[in-house]
Amino acid sequence: MIPNRLRLILRNLLILVVFALVQVRSEYNTADPVERVRRFTRWMEFDYVSWTLDALRLKQQQAALNLPRFLSIEQQRQVVLRYLERVERLNQVRSEINALYADPNILNPEQAAAGLLAEQESLTIEINQRLAPLAESVMQYQLSLVVADLGLGLGGQPIPPPLYHVTSLPYALIVSPREVIRQDADISLVADLSLDQIVQLERQVEQGLNVSALVVPVGGVGTYPTMVMSTTDLNWLAEVIAHEWIHNTLTLRPLGALYYASPEMRTINETTASIAGKEIGAALIERFYPEKVPPPAPPSPPLRPSQPQEPPAFDFRAEMRETRVTVDALLAEGKIEEAENYMEQRRRVFWENGYRIRRLNQAYFAFYGAYADQPGGAAGEDPVPAAVRALRAQSPSLAVFINRIAWVTSYEALTAMLEP
Repeated sequence: MIPNRLRLILRNLLILVVFALVQVRSEYNTADPVERVRRFTRWMEFDYVSWTLDALRLKQQQAALNLPRFLSIEQQRQVVLRYLERVERLNQVRSEINALYADPNILNPEQAAAGLLAEQESLTIEINQRLAPLAESVMQYQLSLVVADLGLGLGGQPIPPPLYHVTSLPYALIVSPREVIRQDADISLVADLSLDQIVQLERQVEQGLNVSALVVPVGGVGTYPTMVMSTTDLNWLAEVIAHEWIHNTLTLRPLGALYYASPEMRTINETTASIAGKEIGAALIERFYPEKVPPPAPPSPPLRPSQPQEPPAFDFRAEMRETRVTVDALLAEGKIEEAENYMEQRRRVFWENGYRIRRLNQAYFAFYGAYADQPGGAAGEDPVPAAVRALRAQSPSLAVFINRIAWVTSYEALTAMLEP
């Protein structure tokens, strides 16, 4: 047994090492395309160093208490479920306040919303100061147990220890060339940008550099501790904290260290984290919150010969795949403007079918196409995520898959691992 004091010292040293690696990764690509884009973004870029230091101080305080180990499984469950319930109530209160202030028939919205404003303040204090820190500690502890069960740790311990913090997430400015879909820049921006500022930035970057640009929201960031968006969806939360922990553990191996080495390596990283995040998150829910396991999809009823066939429902992944494949073909022929006009036409189709996509351009596909744990979608026919999925299918367990792919240094090295 390692004495508690020595364990804490080792943990602190590990945190410092991982922190240094993460910071290196966040500035890994200093190629000219990124620096040219940063001429437009320096004043609005997110300060990761300050955020990480503040989050580490918070996590050190939580670690010193080590409360989850003293709670039963049912008590752990109630901590997390209470936190999610309070967050849901806070969201409802904020929505009601916004409705009162927007109602033209209410002459004094501040007075009308006085009770809700007081409840909002009370809930915010309760969540931020009491519920969130403990819920995060519980989820980190539960994730550690699941990771160990899946054989993903070292000697029964996950490396690094799972740490995450719910926070307002930065936006990401994604830049792609117009003539080909390829992510050349991913720059994190402050979280409080208005839509007007976002649109203006996209326009300035595109006009100034003749590129495709898009500012996108993100659900998590693989800093250490990882950054996670506030949510009331426990299944989504479990998946995202697992996804980001995979990024942390890969950072200590070639695959993660080479995240920015090429677009193919980024896609391998993100597809790997998406596959593992879903599997680990599902295992966490099944073990600790079985009532939250999503029900299986009902089987389709057989059609009778005389039964008229209804038009198929709009299939987002299939339609997005078709769009990506067509765009790739047009760009390969040098038809840039035709491809951009086509993407706008398709965006309108998605909008009419309930998918509120603000902009559909090369940068959109460069970003979303890397998260390809399932066939189709924004990845189109990109062979890189298909190779990652094939390696997972050929691996007898998630641990074997991670241990193999963690040492990949190129797309060619990945394909060489695949069985014929």
